[in-house]
Amino acid sequence: MLKWLTGKQPIPVWVIKQIDDGLLHLCGQAIVEPQKKRSVVLTELHERRYQGAVNMASGGLVLNARLFAALVPLDALELDVQAQAHWQGRAWQVSQVPQRCWTFDGPLIAQRQRQDNQELLISTEDVAGIRRQVKASLDPGVVTFGSPTNEHPLIAPRDGEHTDSSGRARKPPKGREWRGDDD
Repeated sequence: MLKWLTGKQPIPVWVIKQIDDGLLHLCGQAIVEPQKKRSVVLTELHERRYQGAVNMASGGLVLNARLFAALVPLDALELDVQAQAHWQGRAWQVSQVPQRCWTFDGPLIAQRQRQDNQELLISTEDVAGIRRQVKASLDPGVVTFGSPTNEHPLIAPRDGEHTDSSGRARKPPKGREWRGDDD
């Protein structure tokens, strides 16, 4: 009752992870519990400036709004039976974003999947850029062997000289060096 009087009652929203040309990557519904007046938060939501917690409806997770491209009040986005969204005066295709992708910090791609005689778009992580970087950094024909040039100061060098923490050479204490006569 107190939230109703102060104008800070929860606002149900659609959570959009990514917006592509004609395609919305939709996570589903969530609740925003405003810390300011409801009208101020609604304005921020419409202008995509909202910052704060987002209580995801499925799974019970609370995530930061900066993970998402848009949080849209329920009455501003409508889903039809053909799995299209009507938002901002346009019709959009919808790709469902699985929970594992909600916190992914990179681009998503939509893949077609059949489920119960219906074709759906499901969003997945786009790892093509990562694959290109790995492939470019690997040279399968070259293997380099050898010791590193800057060895750790606590590792004894092969020539028997030791270094202290400043890197200066020091001699091992008397009676503690290995003489090699216990072979």
